[in-house]
Amino acid sequence: MRAAVIHKTAADWPVAPNLADRAATCAAFSWQQVREELVGAGAAGINIAQLAVDRHAAGPRAGRSALRFLAADGRVSDCSYAELKTHTDAFANLLAGLGVAAGERVFVLAGRLPALYVAVLGALKHGCVVTPLFSAFGPEPIATRIAIGGARVLVTTEALYRRKVAPMRARLESLQHVILVGEQDERTAVPGTHDYATLMAAAPTEPPVIRTRGEDPALLHFTSGTTGTPKGAVHVHEAVLTHYATGRYALDLHDDDMFWCTADPGWVTGTSYGIVAPLLHGVTSIVDEAEFDAERWYRILQDQRVSVWYTAPTAIRMLMKAGPELARRFNFPALRFIASVGEPLNPEAVWWGQEVLGRPIHDNWWQTETGGIMIANTPAQDIKPGSMGRPLPGVEALIVRRTEAGIVPVDTPDTEGELALRTPWPSMFRAYLGQDERYRKCFAGDLYLSGDLARRDADGWFWFVGRADDVIKSAGHLIGPFEVESVLMEHAAVAEAGVIGKPDPVVGEVVKAFVSLKQGVEASEVLRAELLGHARKRLGAAVAPKEIAFLPVLPRTRSGKIMRRLLKARELGLPEGDTSTLEAGA
Repeated sequence: MRAAVIHKTAADWPVAPNLADRAATCAAFSWQQVREELVGAGAAGINIAQLAVDRHAAGPRAGRSALRFLAADGRVSDCSYAELKTHTDAFANLLAGLGVAAGERVFVLAGRLPALYVAVLGALKHGCVVTPLFSAFGPEPIATRIAIGGARVLVTTEALYRRKVAPMRARLESLQHVILVGEQDERTAVPGTHDYATLMAAAPTEPPVIRTRGEDPALLHFTSGTTGTPKGAVHVHEAVLTHYATGRYALDLHDDDMFWCTADPGWVTGTSYGIVAPLLHGVTSIVDEAEFDAERWYRILQDQRVSVWYTAPTAIRMLMKAGPELARRFNFPALRFIASVGEPLNPEAVWWGQEVLGRPIHDNWWQTETGGIMIANTPAQDIKPGSMGRPLPGVEALIVRRTEAGIVPVDTPDTEGELALRTPWPSMFRAYLGQDERYRKCFAGDLYLSGDLARRDADGWFWFVGRADDVIKSAGHLIGPFEVESVLMEHAAVAEAGVIGKPDPVVGEVVKAFVSLKQGVEASEVLRAELLGHARKRLGAAVAPKEIAFLPVLPRTRSGKIMRRLLKARELGLPEGDTSTLEAGA
């Protein structure tokens, strides 16, 4: 039986952690102090791109690689901070030349190409509101987001435009300019579009005048609910303070780090921590153009000497599925810190990191709406595998209950309730675009209500239970699906698990589990009985699943979250709701 806690000592810190004394740092912390350090005392203006790029291009980091691009064919190219400034200045001036005004919306739809990063940062410099879209979206979700967001400019590739945008172009009334990136000699002119290279070559490279202030909108990220259209969460330039502070404390970035965030910029993690946070700290970021491949990923960790790695539970489980033998063909002497986000990280995966990679994996928690990491396992603190950690400096988290009298704090340890955050903080979303009432329902007084159920233990660690609409009510028990899924994943045959509540006339709901198996494992009635017995032994009869179904793959969003609501809809024959973020083939 593994220990309940992974205890940290100074031997676990190749470099001194930024959050070595958590209590003292939290006590002395203020967002105003972060603002003065990053922006300067008394500064009125604030711009994410200027702070992420120009600040370094004017100093000793000018020649340092800001972004290292790894092409699918193996080519490696570096873009220094000075070069990134020149390119983003040109893109900002390009937008001005097209008559695009500050505050208008620029959408980016592309793979992890250099032009994507230039467009995001250049548009921010110009004062535009930027939305990176995931390139694997189909035509309908792309058109829906462009229409909701009122995009005036779209930066994309010819292939993506022809397949996914052109068929919808006539209904996208706001979209005036489409800029195509890619090699010019690989395509013919496309009617109704501009060529990125041609526009960039003609654009002035002198620094644009930056006039944005902290409360000016900067980023528009879409998040899907269980029903209805996607919600557009609006974030402002002052969110950069959270990106900076969390890059320091949650990801422990130091000046000489080689950082790799595997999230696509089409998701909030890939923007906040794949683009902004590492650039704010002046480190070098790895950008891999290729899709997931276990051997390629291990080779990147080894050959690029990645020191800080931020990834997702789905990717970790896929590496686990590939087996420890593959990992042991590589060495990772530079790797000192691994973090994960996207959905709760099962204890089994935390221990796998320790045993196979030599470093435990540090889970953390945040949402599209929070704009940045709020609760985290950090390098200097012990890890309780399965926990999301403790609130970061500047973040006050608490457990609450909704009652007829209003929102009531829950002070008793290990009591389940809704996870809430005390407002404000700089990266807190400022609106759901065009959905004011929906936005207001997220708040009660000075509390943001996350919709996630959690508990806080006696030591102050927070534990995820499930989304409020995922929790299973069975014979008077409230059962968090994550706990059941984690126990099933402890079994050597199980690669992934998803758990739902299935209506039952006697107990209200019974627990049903869906599992996908590791490579080489065959589904059978013997294995089903074995898994049921394993779960009953670990969880007790009241909590353990009553049914188990085998699936080749579980339905996931393209950002890696298991879609429990889709499992439930398919099981019960209900409408599937918004499936625009569903991974292909799931």
